[in-house]
Amino acid sequence: MDYVKLIGEIFLMMGSFSLFIAAIGLLRMPDVYNRVQTGTKASTLGAIMSFVGIGLMAVDHWDETNWIGRVIVLIVFIIITNPVSSHVLMRAAYAMKIPLSKITSVDKLKEDIENKILEEPIDE
Repeated sequence: MDYVKLIGEIFLMMGSFSLFIAAIGLLRMPDVYNRVQTGTKASTLGAIMSFVGIGLMAVDHWDETNWIGRVIVLIVFIIITNPVSSHVLMRAAYAMKIPLSKITSVDKLKEDIENKILEEPIDE
């Protein structure tokens, strides 16, 4: 077996495991803010590792198509869009006044709003 394909399979398994952990985290977290954070971090890592694994496993086809370029474009897209989308989801949840969990001890956004650090109100 080719070592590059073996490394690709290892990356694919680690990515799948990370996505599985993200799914468990979505079920176990107490509120929407923790769920979005857990889902974003683990799914970003899992998707990146899975795409790297797929790119390495397709080593036989590197000459036929530009696999590396496609994998890099997908990874960059995920790195850019996942944090932005999670930020927008959390801001929307906060604007809808979805309560934090009782075990959440810090609300930095509330402190920033009270201290007038934000230039615009959150609920607009």
